[in-house]
Amino acid sequence: MTISRRRFLGATAGLAVAPMFGTSVAWAALPREVDIVVVGAGAAGIAAARRIAAAGRKVMVVEAAAQIGGRCLTDTTSFDAPFDRGARFLHNPDSNPLVRLARSEGLDIAPTPPGQKIRIGRRNARARETEDFLATLVRAGRAIGDASRGRVDVSCAAALPKDLGDWTATTEFVIGPVATGKDVRGLSAVDGFRAQDRIAVIGCRQGLGVLLTRLAAALPVTLSTPVTRIVWSGRDIGVETAAGKIAARAIILTASTNVLTSGAIAFSPELPKRQLDAASRLGLGSYDRIALQFKGNPLGLSRDEMMIEQSSDARTAVLSANVNGSSLCTVDVAGSFGRELSAQGEAAMQAFAVEWLGKLFGSDIAAAVERKAATRWNAAPFVQGAMSAASPGGAPSRKVLAEPLGNLFIAGEATSELMWGTVLGAWESGEAAADAALKRIGPAKPAAAAEKPQRKPKQRRRNQEASGSADRWPGSR
Repeated sequence: MTISRRRFLGATAGLAVAPMFGTSVAWAALPREVDIVVVGAGAAGIAAARRIAAAGRKVMVVEAAAQIGGRCLTDTTSFDAPFDRGARFLHNPDSNPLVRLARSEGLDIAPTPPGQKIRIGRRNARARETEDFLATLVRAGRAIGDASRGRVDVSCAAALPKDLGDWTATTEFVIGPVATGKDVRGLSAVDGFRAQDRIAVIGCRQGLGVLLTRLAAALPVTLSTPVTRIVWSGRDIGVETAAGKIAARAIILTASTNVLTSGAIAFSPELPKRQLDAASRLGLGSYDRIALQFKGNPLGLSRDEMMIEQSSDARTAVLSANVNGSSLCTVDVAGSFGRELSAQGEAAMQAFAVEWLGKLFGSDIAAAVERKAATRWNAAPFVQGAMSAASPGGAPSRKVLAEPLGNLFIAGEATSELMWGTVLGAWESGEAAADAALKRIGPAKPAAAAEKPQRKPKQRRRNQEASGSADRWPGSR
């Protein structure tokens, strides 16, 4: 028996970074001056830049990494199917503008399978056991919802019922690491509750990294250009890089909360403590993906089928089998266990994935692996983690982080109060920041009207009719 995607996944579109393969993007030379400079070429940055360009303003996107996409990156060369190393789903497809844009770009957008399996040891959960887990998950969700409406924002761990029995670890895994990248003890009940209502039902066969790269095709973007300093007030507003300075009338910054608090970018004036504290309360969770390409289908699962196990502790994962009908499978690890495993390196991550699958499907699995890879988002210097997730009491910080600072506007999934941690949330925040920046700098001046050439005065015609003769004697007038 399968369980519903709504109850199981919630918000599993873990955001992360790693190099993108097989996609070419154009470089743009650094201009000396623009109307608005956008720092970061992820979903928020691309959305903002498209909005600004559509308004007829001069914009420049400056990206520290060597590729467009931010935490939406697709490896198109390593396996038999595109491998989304970061975000892989689009939420709320009926109203998500990215779904329409993907289709307009000729990309294949299709619903993901409606359900998933639960494994108990070496067998699938029976119908009664699956119903028991679903009931437990619903009860846990209601408890977190009740806590989110309290006067004090507690942790999800404090809100959960204490009698979840054999499903305790599995419930905590789905609500915490799977949905947010954080363990329930470090997760705001408000954020935990909001994550439950998302439905990850739409996927892009070519990959979300490919989608964002296409949406940025007409934009001026410079890659491998980290911003080292941002001047956001005074007479010299602009951004500084090793390649030079760009003067601007406004700046949109889409750096992750971990980058904001790391000191990697200097600010003049310094960012207010209010914004820095907000960013620190919205630290990134840990979410990584281990890719295994098999010979054939040794797991015996269907196309794009997903699976979790009834676990007894945090040492567990989420399986996505036969991605896009290929023999590529991914094993996602998250939360504190995922962070610790990622710190040990790709070899340790790949070994865990093979061991975990062997425990559930038999030791012969190891011999069927043809190729392997793993993401390590926490080690990526220009992101330093996965999606933002508020610590207990930190949910209001999203609104604070989005407050304009002079001519500086901060965007990104962390500033979205409802759709944080998603590509949709990042995209909408970028558009909102662009609108605010355009309003700040005012409407574009109309193009100067071309000067009309002056009309030459008409020459008087000689009156040849005056005395009946065409020949006039000089001085006769």
